[in-house]
Amino acid sequence: MKKRREEKGELKIMENKGEGTEAQKYIWEGAIPLQIHLHESEVTNLPAPPPAMILAPRIGYLPLLAQKVEPFFSNSLPPGVDTIWFEYNGLPLKWYIPTGVLFDLLCAEPERPWNLTVHFRGYPGNVLTPCDSEDSVKWSFINSFKEAAYIINGNCKNVMNMSQSDQLELWRSIMDGNLDSYLRISSKLKFGILVDDFSRQLNISSPKSPESTQNADGPAPAKTGRIPVRLYVRTINEDFDELEDAPVVDSWDRISYINRPVEIHGDGKCFTLYDAITKLLPEFFGEKLPPKDDVSKEEVEVEQRLSPEETNKSNTEQSGEMLNEGIVSCSVSDGTEIKLLRIQGIEPKMEIPFAWVVNNLMNPEHFLHICVYVKIQEPITI
Repeated sequence: MKKRREEKGELKIMENKGEGTEAQKYIWEGAIPLQIHLHESEVTNLPAPPPAMILAPRIGYLPLLAQKVEPFFSNSLPPGVDTIWFEYNGLPLKWYIPTGVLFDLLCAEPERPWNLTVHFRGYPGNVLTPCDSEDSVKWSFINSFKEAAYIINGNCKNVMNMSQSDQLELWRSIMDGNLDSYLRISSKLKFGILVDDFSRQLNISSPKSPESTQNADGPAPAKTGRIPVRLYVRTINEDFDELEDAPVVDSWDRISYINRPVEIHGDGKCFTLYDAITKLLPEFFGEKLPPKDDVSKEEVEVEQRLSPEETNKSNTEQSGEMLNEGIVSCSVSDGTEIKLLRIQGIEPKMEIPFAWVVNNLMNPEHFLHICVYVKIQEPITI
């Protein structure tokens, strides 16, 4: 293991085979403070129970909190079978979306603690797919893992051929937030990682991932040109200047959920987050324009409109300079505007290398989850 420390303003790095990057560790250790209230319709005695205060892992899923939440309210529940589900401002929360993504998507201005309402009765089957137990969450995760493998490799044999013990350890690593255990199992699958010519030159500025180190017992992972991305586009008709003034999401119809891989062809140039977004949202970018020093504030001409269809930063200096906590605003000519782009609680500048974003901010199922707030100006009726 090689260790370098930051001294006199010079960037030093730490390399440790078998460990994740520093940014990955921040993501895996990230948690959202929740204040969970039992819905008043399910309170059977007075006084009503006080809210439960719980830390929810950013990479976790809300139903996995059941064992922690239920003891707070079990004495107040009416007779019946418990089926846990959560809501925020009256909106039932989709359990298969990671908790951190839900928070980034629904809280334009981060709310701490995040006030959620929990239900144990009256499951809204017309809005949410069934979730009977932890197994439902586990198999949803495994299916996403298979989907990511297929996008990256063209098949999912590596995931399909996992032993039962490896599957169990992989899932347990998610439950426990154990990055080392996760990397030990996922490295056996030999997922390709994203490498481009420009980012390769920046490797000295970022700790190496164990996935980028050649295994002693097998070939090095292949480079990939297809990145699994899940894009959540929140459309907003009202104008606002401050994030805290963003309107509340009262229906999932306000959010478009898009599975759209990013395909990358190495041409020796730095492929940035801006480049990826232009591929993911071609509705905004009729003609691709090169990113500038502050591309998030540049006007971009388009001919089409989009159809209404907490974590810490890495301490690496170059990557850190490209992360920006300010609102991202990308205007287009027809009144449509990207107000905010958020990944793992971070609002990055658009010129950050996409390779760094993928290799450090992707979720354990190998999808990169991107939340985008889009303001769409409604036509004036006369």
